[in-house]
Amino acid sequence: MAPPRRRCAYVTPSPPSARVRAPHLAASGGWLNTDHPLTLASLRGRFVLLDFWTFCCANCLHVIDELRPLERRYGDILTVVGVHSPKFAHEADPAAVAAAIERYEVEHPVLLDPELLLWRQYAVRAWPTLVLIDPEGYVVAHAAGEGQSSALDAMIAALAIEHEARGTLRRGATPHIPVHSATSALRFPAKAVLLPAARTGRDDDTILVADAGHHQIVELALDARTEVRRIGTGDRGRRDGRADGAEFAEPNGLALLPAGAAPYDVVAADTANHILRGIRLSDGAVTTIDLPGLLEGARTVTGPVPRVLSPWDVAWWPALDRLVVAAAGVHLLISVDLHAGTATVLAGTSVEGLRDGEALDGWLAQPSGLAADGDRMWFVDAETSSLRWLGIEGQLHTCVGEGLFDFGLVDGPADVARLQHPLGVTASGDGSVVVLDTYNGAVRRWDGIALSTLATGLAEPSGALMVRGDLVVVESGAHRLVRPAPLAGSVNGIAEHTNRPATSLAPGGITLNVIFTPPAGRCLDERYGPATQLTVSASPPELLRDGAGTTSELTRHLIVDSSVPEGVLHVSAQAASCDNDRAVEHPACYLARQDWGVPVTIADDGTRSLELALLDAR
Repeated sequence: MAPPRRRCAYVTPSPPSARVRAPHLAASGGWLNTDHPLTLASLRGRFVLLDFWTFCCANCLHVIDELRPLERRYGDILTVVGVHSPKFAHEADPAAVAAAIERYEVEHPVLLDPELLLWRQYAVRAWPTLVLIDPEGYVVAHAAGEGQSSALDAMIAALAIEHEARGTLRRGATPHIPVHSATSALRFPAKAVLLPAARTGRDDDTILVADAGHHQIVELALDARTEVRRIGTGDRGRRDGRADGAEFAEPNGLALLPAGAAPYDVVAADTANHILRGIRLSDGAVTTIDLPGLLEGARTVTGPVPRVLSPWDVAWWPALDRLVVAAAGVHLLISVDLHAGTATVLAGTSVEGLRDGEALDGWLAQPSGLAADGDRMWFVDAETSSLRWLGIEGQLHTCVGEGLFDFGLVDGPADVARLQHPLGVTASGDGSVVVLDTYNGAVRRWDGIALSTLATGLAEPSGALMVRGDLVVVESGAHRLVRPAPLAGSVNGIAEHTNRPATSLAPGGITLNVIFTPPAGRCLDERYGPATQLTVSASPPELLRDGAGTTSELTRHLIVDSSVPEGVLHVSAQAASCDNDRAVEHPACYLARQDWGVPVTIADDGTRSLELALLDAR
């Protein structure tokens, strides 16, 4: 029997005349995490890796974690520069970026690009995007999405040998000045739940808080200040065991389970570890619930569920008798049967966007907060600034929200109301829901007819709970829990739109090409099926007359409708490459993945080709 076929693709280095000189680091903002501005001239002799990111983007946060080993390994020859190119108005505030740098423990210089000037210079089309510049100042790789660090590692290792031999490599550390806030009992707390005294054995109810910045779970008295106990060492990590020895990584959501539902009482979304953790209230013992493992083999209509999930919130849904997980990193709602030890997809296709209807054919965009209320599971989709709900019958509905690039601070009925990157939602018990409108610094209320504002002036509120009739808000950016003062009157702000440059397409036939060139020593391995996948759709759907759907080829012929003047092309691509070592039976393999939301306009003088680089090695 013939061995399975392997298809390989190699990178041939471009001749010097074909190389592209990297544009200067000229952005519209200043620098953070460094005591002086950096220039490519001052960094000559070192590799420079530009990371175009924005702190609202869960996939950008994944990349920050992916780059940590790369920064440690090549610290003497590599300078990583984060280029912060904001999507939302709040993210253009330097103080908010500084807080995000601290929250996510970014350890490299960050250049602020609030007007997307450098974004345009480097032809960036999506968050996150990585650009590798060699020691002579030439662009040698352009990569979008997650899963690219191993390819970049291989490129740097190979190119370092060449530049060392030519004498063009310079070694030395890149200093950075860490951003630090004042010491506080809580540090970027995320969400909280009420613990009834009957479940803890204490004299009174208490509040359990996910203290994300301290990588701990903290129990507080009802005054929301007095500390009862801490669970976790405070070190970023992944370790089970006793309360004083367990480790978390940026825990966010918390859910109190019904008594007897599991060997633990509370489930925490251990966000940066991409898993769930069970916590026993009697002694604080922590155990791992391997969510990626439970989803092994699970699929959506676009393919297998990725393992890098970023579970942002969890909630028990009595009507379903299941735990629901808001998997922000893959744009899905997931159901977990704790008794059977299984998990299934409840809603979403992994395509980032806003589309209602059949849950398993719908689009979500970083679901980040959950609240069960009877036959409804309420959730907020952060990237579409929307309030939505999933019915027990399996249908998705949107109350507030328009799309990936529409936001604002506006009260009123659904057709005018606007939010800005909400991260939390709480059922109030009277049929209405409270929305934590995070980037507007506001607490909002949806009563089924209109959106109103309960409080403003808060620092990134991300969660809330009802405590004996009072609303207690997790004010993440101020490192505390508060009972906000009510606001009199409505908010009449403006509806805003993300200022991203649109691509002008000609009406009719368009060629879409997603570039993926594996680094030297890697190949596309098709022994077990196609190594690549491309999914294309549009908002509104009428924008595409032909070409929507999923195929294994990274090139697609599209037909756009001239009667639709503008819209968004949703493109999702992934490619698996493996080490090309024929002597190894099971070579190491790597998955690169990216979603693009490409704003487009239709014009007679528009282009008839659209290129997106998943990995362009030059």
